[in-house]
This record gives sequence, C-alpha cells and structure tokens, in this order.
Amino acid sequence: MIFKRLTIVVCAVALVGTGAPCAAENGQFLTSWEDRVRDTLAQQPSWPIPLITASSGLLQVMRTDFVRQITPSGTDTWNYGNSKGFNVVPWYRVEFDALLPPYIQHNSKAEDGFGDVSMLLKYRVAAANQEGGNYSVSFSMAGTLPTGQYKNGSLAATISPTLCAGKGFGKFDVQSTLGAVLPASYTTKLGRTVLWNTVVQYRIGKIFWPEIESNATFYHGGANDGRMQNFVTPGLMISKLKLERNPHNRLALMFGGGMQIATTQFHSYNHGLVITTRMQF
Repeated sequence: MIFKRLTIVVCAVALVGTGAPCAAENGQFLTSWEDRVRDTLAQQPSWPIPLITASSGLLQVMRTDFVRQITPSGTDTWNYGNSKGFNVVPWYRVEFDALLPPYIQHNSKAEDGFGDVSMLLKYRVAAANQEGGNYSVSFSMAGTLPTGQYKNGSLAATISPTLCAGKGFGKFDVQSTLGAVLPASYTTKLGRTVLWNTVVQYRIGKIFWPEIESNATFYHGGANDGRMQNFVTPGLMISKLKLERNPHNRLALMFGGGMQIATTQFHSYNHGLVITTRMQF
C-alpha cells in the first residue's frame, strides 16, 4: 500500500508538470516495477542489510538510523538519520538511493543543524542466490553536496566509489566493502580517506542475525594525514518481519542495533551506539 501511494504521488507530480496522462498507466507501471524488483532480488542472497557495512546486493527499502557518539572529552553527539533515506531498484541490476541530510545534535557549544545531501548509484556486477552459489558483487558511486548548516557538513562536494562483495557459507555470510571519499576541492585541507568495512553475520532461527563488523578508516592528507581509525562493532539484526502472508508481497520490517568500540589509539570518538530501522517494499 505504501509503495502504491508513493507511485500515485509521483504520477500526480508528473501530471501537473507535463500534462501527460498518468493515472491510466499507474497500474501497469506499478505491476512491471514490482515484477522487476522481485525478479532482480531473487537472483541474489537474502542476507539482512548489515548495521554499518554497505550491502553487497541491491536494496529496495526506506531506512533511518540513529547514532550516539561519545567523544574522548565525554561529549555526546547525536546523529538523527545518519544520511539514510530511500533505496529503490528502478532498473534491472541497478539501485538508486536518495539520501536525506542528517540532523546533528552536539550537546556542546557547537551549532546543531542539518548535514549534507547525498545520492548513490549502485550496479550489481554478479550474484547468485543461496541455491546457485550464495554470493554477490557490486560497485557503487555516491556523491554529496556541501549543504550542511553551521559546519555540520563538508567544505566541498565529494564522490565515493566503493566495491562491495559478499559470500555465504551455510548460515554464515561475510561481506566486505572498500571505498574512498574524494573531495572535489579543498583537497589539501580535507585530505582523502579510504574506508574498509567487513561484517560477519550468522543466522539463528528465522529472523535473528547476530553480527560483528570491523570499520576501518585510513587518512591521506588533511589534518589526520597518515592516521588510521578502527572500530569493532558487535550487533544484532532482526530480519525480516513480514507484514502480509502473501509470498509475493515484499512489505516487511527490519530492526537492529550495535555498539562501535574504538580499537586504535587514534579515534574521533570512543563509542558509537547505532540503532537502525528499515522497511522493505
């Protein structure tokens, strides 16, 4: 129902903007979209979306995260949204993400405000479901715009190419991503960062997926040149809670949480509580 309403809204906007008839084609458009998404995602493993590490497969979800970071000085910083939003599969093997700006609450003298707007495009290079090989490989390109308020975002626009891969072994799966954040300007001041995340998940019963992640950041240039930061993140995902018994209906809820724990001498915060909610549609 939610997806149908979203589609109707899109059609209404298109009707106003172009004058083209949309209502008559809404049913056919929705049916073909749902069939394409169902067929596309059936060709990849059905692992839950990791807490922090990007999924190696494609996603069609609405997602929001809440993050509480405790800095070495004892300050609590809350991130509401954590640059999550809407992930859709508009074409075969392709995912597009419209990511909303997070709201940053510092609980200090720093000004609270919204962060940067970002988008992401992902292409699934290869995949097979649990019966056919249990693996997935994809490549994504994300971009941000410096729209943050009161220094709550970057000084410059950035692009972030990332390679994602995952392999399943029975009830286990391992997923890893390797990417970089490359500023379009102010490179000397901002530097470049390389991000390497790896997660191991294990299924217990039908919906419980305990996991442990390694979240590493390598700094090249900028104020932290030559430094490395790593967090170990134990967590638990609950996936999926189906909202309807119809096997063709994909509507489901997913929840999860975990705690980032700094394991390197250099770290921008000591601990990070991460809580996530997702709705698959």
